[in-house]
Amino acid sequence: MNNQYPDLARQVVFVTGAASGIGEAQVHAFLAQGAFVFGFDRQFGKMGTVAQHFPEQFSFFVGDIREQSSVEEAIKQCHEHFGTVTILLNTAGILDDYKPLLETSEELWESIYETNVKSMFRVTRLLLPEMIAQQAGVIINMASIAGLVAGGGGIAYTSAKHAIVGFTKQLALDYAAKGIRVKAIAPGAIETPMNAADFVGTGEMAQWVADETPVKRWAKPEEVAELTLFLATPQASYIQGAIVPIDGGWLLK
Repeated sequence: MNNQYPDLARQVVFVTGAASGIGEAQVHAFLAQGAFVFGFDRQFGKMGTVAQHFPEQFSFFVGDIREQSSVEEAIKQCHEHFGTVTILLNTAGILDDYKPLLETSEELWESIYETNVKSMFRVTRLLLPEMIAQQAGVIINMASIAGLVAGGGGIAYTSAKHAIVGFTKQLALDYAAKGIRVKAIAPGAIETPMNAADFVGTGEMAQWVADETPVKRWAKPEEVAELTLFLATPQASYIQGAIVPIDGGWLLK
């Protein structure tokens, strides 16, 4: 255990999208700090294996984040295993295949918003009261460079990530005085299963993205997880409502 941030030990962390990609990396990062972690995802992924290796620290629930009943059951099980949630990582999200408006169906639009935005509203609204009751809590939302500029996704994804930026800022303003610390992370090109299509075949798209990124590479999910750790610590308590890019310089252009 690399206990770099002792303040995170024994904190109760609720992670959405925990089965793969950035969410999975966040799970491992917080477990390494001695936190209790509860994962929520619609796929089993590697969560069962993690639970076998960390039976006292990790538990999980497989369900659809778009369904109120699944979210309520996941939170109930988290409470039964670990108690009150102190850190919420709203990480779950899906892409829209970079579709422009005229190629975006109403079904796709609704799916993107239900998964990326409304689920975040739903989970946060259910967990916020217990954080307020203890006058302490950290909420870290997964935004994107697509929440700050165009080009990081299609029309649905870009709009949804802009909504997350607004959600983060207003939430941070409304509840700062109640001890709730809110911020968002805006990743650029992160090598995750969600972006696997970019690496298909000769990987021309992946290479183009790397070439367009000033530091000339994709990042690993673990790099985003390390940033998450710091933002969750008391040392980052003066960072409120900020959207923190981790994009290899993409936004410099």
